[in-house]
Amino acid sequence: QLQLVESGGGLVQSGGSLTLSCVASGDTLDYATISWFRQVPGKDREGFSCVSSDGSETNYADSVKGRFTISRDNAKNTVDLLMNRLKPEDTGVYYCAARRVTTWYRSCNYGGPQHDYDYWGQGTQVTVSS
Repeated sequence: QLQLVESGGGLVQSGGSLTLSCVASGDTLDYATISWFRQVPGKDREGFSCVSSDGSETNYADSVKGRFTISRDNAKNTVDLLMNRLKPEDTGVYYCAARRVTTWYRSCNYGGPQHDYDYWGQGTQVTVSS
């Protein structure tokens, strides 16, 4: 079955940038929508961005829109998240998750039920200092 591994997290100062990668193995990402979630201290995990199965559509929560960019490269079986102008409130554990679809194109909804996602990475810590 599909396995997802996040990487790229770390410590960065406010205003800095990080790029997270979600690398899949065991199966292709071709037929899956991908969402990014984060769990900030003291709060529940929530989605904030997603990309459609074919990469043509991306969606962002207001909290990250204009600062974060999600992309995918199915040939490399990876999904990346470019995070710019990071803020201390972005601190948290970041997860990628995949939802199986049955067509090449499927729109995404990062706000959908988390139990609908079939595969999850283990998370990577992002810490943004003041």
